[in-house]
Amino acid sequence: MSEPIELYYWPTPNGWKISIALEEMGLPYEVKLINIGAGDQFAPEFLEIAPNNRMPAIVDPDGPDGAPISVFESGAILQYLARKTGQFYGETERDRVVVEEWLMWQMGGLGPMAGQAHHFLKYAPAMDPPQDLPYAKDRYRAEVARLYGVMDRRLAKTRYLAGDFFSIADMACWGWASLWEGQQQDLSDKPNLSRWLEEVGARPAVQRGRAVAAENRSNLEDDRKAQELLFKR
Repeated sequence: MSEPIELYYWPTPNGWKISIALEEMGLPYEVKLINIGAGDQFAPEFLEIAPNNRMPAIVDPDGPDGAPISVFESGAILQYLARKTGQFYGETERDRVVVEEWLMWQMGGLGPMAGQAHHFLKYAPAMDPPQDLPYAKDRYRAEVARLYGVMDRRLAKTRYLAGDFFSIADMACWGWASLWEGQQQDLSDKPNLSRWLEEVGARPAVQRGRAVAAENRSNLEDDRKAQELLFKR
């Protein structure tokens, strides 16, 4: 049996992408917790594998040609693992193009915009001093609603984002979309997105991936030290 992949992780939507992928792909892995509220992401040894001081990252002892490799950026990790295992990337080049379209859509759109919505709707008003900015709140709430509309229209045509097969694009999007209530969204007019959220969330591997270190999720609204590290550095 090959050595386990090292997963540098904290239980956030970006971290869940990779824990879910590893569970879905049946790959052995060892969790290395990177407590982003305590500043672990700035440790020199972590920056060697993740120079942008962001988790997740992985180290695969059995990389290309049998040599170890480190990979940072969640989208790049998903692509690497899908190529490594031959899973969740579609069967044809046309499939892979569509998977990559929706993966890049998440990386460039849904993730950043939902993250900004969380920040301005939940965390900024709880800072000291409070930063309650109506323009920013309205802007990101509306943009996330627009993106969920894009998803809903797509999912009216296909079971999953890339087609009728579950893929790394779904893994990338699900964690962020599962937090729609914290983004102050209304899904009553998005039945296809609601159906997809329920179906993906019922997958046993998704549930296992979401549960990794779940007890470590903290309330950033009350954690002043974490706010300093995450929002002012």
